[in-house]
Amino acid sequence: MNFKKLLHTVLKIVLPLAFGCLLLWFLYRKVNLDELLRVIQKGVRYDIILFSLLFGLGGNIVRGLRWSLLIESLGEKFKKKNAVLAVVGNYAVNLILPRVGEVWRCGVLTKYDKISFPKLFGTLLIDRVCDTIMVGLTTLLVFTFNIGFFTRFFADNPSLLMGFHSFFHSVWTYVLFTGTILLTWIAFTYWTHLFLIRKAKEVLASIWGGMKSIWLMKNKMHFLLLTLLLWLGYFCFFYITFYAFDFTHDLGIRVGLIGFTMSSIAVAVPVQGGIGPWHFMVIATLVCFGVNRTDAAAFALIVWTIQTVWIALVGTAAIVLLPLVNKKTSAAASK
Repeated sequence: MNFKKLLHTVLKIVLPLAFGCLLLWFLYRKVNLDELLRVIQKGVRYDIILFSLLFGLGGNIVRGLRWSLLIESLGEKFKKKNAVLAVVGNYAVNLILPRVGEVWRCGVLTKYDKISFPKLFGTLLIDRVCDTIMVGLTTLLVFTFNIGFFTRFFADNPSLLMGFHSFFHSVWTYVLFTGTILLTWIAFTYWTHLFLIRKAKEVLASIWGGMKSIWLMKNKMHFLLLTLLLWLGYFCFFYITFYAFDFTHDLGIRVGLIGFTMSSIAVAVPVQGGIGPWHFMVIATLVCFGVNRTDAAAFALIVWTIQTVWIALVGTAAIVLLPLVNKKTSAAASK
């Protein structure tokens, strides 16, 4: 059993990472290494990139404060600093195990603040749904006013369009979807006497209670303001780096918004730190706006590497701080 768990964990780490590295190799296999090194050594204002890191951290802190609003609506007592540190640490965990960081942050508050894990998971779902809506709205806005870009993007990357076409035109997609819905309905209608089904219903009820937290929130405008603020922080985290390179310096905020949107879509792929998909989206976007492929590859490599190292460092610091700031609580509980 232990071996199976170990194998499962290893596969969860290795398979996504292998996919991302393979895509990275595909993107950089024909890049002129001398030109790439030239940009890395002499073509970057590293001070500007370092300045951009503050906005990434700021965005994550605001995300922690926004999550606190959802938890407060549950009527639970907790430390806000735990929520903030858990969110910041969340991203470091995701660099090892994609998407596990979200579960980990709920577990942290369950451990230190004794809040029901299913309820926290419900607030997490709301947190993620709000972000999905923001990415969706931004994508729709960008698409509406930049149809020419998307036409060029899919013309340059026809395999993406073919992939979408194959997925939505495959009969097995709809068979699998319908079968899953039917099996779930049968289980929750006719198999309620089974222990696992009863337990699942209890967990789903707790999750739903957590998801309703947004409607019970006293200050919804505060939540909306924090949502806009955190996405502004993430945008600045990305866009400020344009000013660190001569070839992106004058592209403007419109191209920055398009690049940010495409990179945000890439992060949805469950790969450590978006390695591979993030590079692909950013490189393809910059190439569409006249940046040569080597320069675009250098931009993606430098920005992703520095920002990912930063996320790992501050995330690890947050993970280390959590037991320290809860030392008194843990000591009191052990007595």
